Amino acid sequence: MAIASSPARPATTRSRPARRGGRDGGGRGDLRAALVFLIPASIGFVVFYLVPAVRGAWFSLTDYSVLAPAEFVGLENYRRLLDDPLFWNAMKVTAYYVLVNIVIQTVVAIALAMLLQRMTRSILVRGMALLPYFVANVVVALVWYFMLDYQIGVVNVLLGKVGVDPQAFFGDPALALPTIALINVWRHMGYTALLLFAGLQTISPQVYEAASLDGASAWRQFRSITLPLLRPVLALVLVVTVTGSFQIFDTVAVTTGGGPVNATRVIYLYIYDLAFAQLDFGYASAMSVVLFAVLLVVALVQLKLTRADESDNA
Repeated sequence: MAIASSPARPATTRSRPARRGGRDGGGRGDLRAALVFLIPASIGFVVFYLVPAVRGAWFSLTDYSVLAPAEFVGLENYRRLLDDPLFWNAMKVTAYYVLVNIVIQTVVAIALAMLLQRMTRSILVRGMALLPYFVANVVVALVWYFMLDYQIGVVNVLLGKVGVDPQAFFGDPALALPTIALINVWRHMGYTALLLFAGLQTISPQVYEAASLDGASAWRQFRSITLPLLRPVLALVLVVTVTGSFQIFDTVAVTTGGGPVNATRVIYLYIYDLAFAQLDFGYASAMSVVLFAVLLVVALVQLKLTRADESDNA
């Protein structure tokens, strides 16, 4: 006996309501998680950077010596800066140090980064370039201070063996600051080279192969390919190194103490002396605010001139 089958019902598509906690909910959840992880860093930034910066800006408008309450004096500290020859000398010395340090460090770091890329793939060899950076600034300064000593320094001993008179590297006003700059170049060039080396890894080897087929020399490839494609990373490196160079303090404090005859009295050392030796915190704070403004302008000009927000590496 045949059983009549019921006619099949047409399939209907039902729109399901959007479930809660979907993409939007997940985005809000990610945001909340990110905010939770940012809380410790934000607390540290506020406590150790923002609050001291605001207090420093306030102290720059006062006459404050810790031993007495702060007395508001308005812009008097800033007017005092204009007539302070030591301040202008410190800025000139610092600018000279930054120029020597940045030019030599950048050239050496680019050369070292290219050597690391083309001549070795050993992680050990590449890591050895970072070894000086892992040594504390004070330790590096002390080691070089004894190595460059006028009487017993190994460098002057070697110079004597080749017929060169001993040099007062830290006692000669013409040699003291370049010597300090070269010491810091030796310490930081490995770290700077590592940053540039990372930028070189983003450049496709096919670009160099095409240039070689067109007959471009190694220098032409470096000038027309490497430098333009490395520009965003190089801009970042320049901003970081210039800002760090303006903050030079410990190497000078350990070796020369600002001498001879203020030849190495950089701005950070002068601020430290005003604040903690002379207890003139108001004037030192005004000098710090001016230095912050100078660094901000220098960083913005660097980013603008180097076009850090643009990249030719497509």
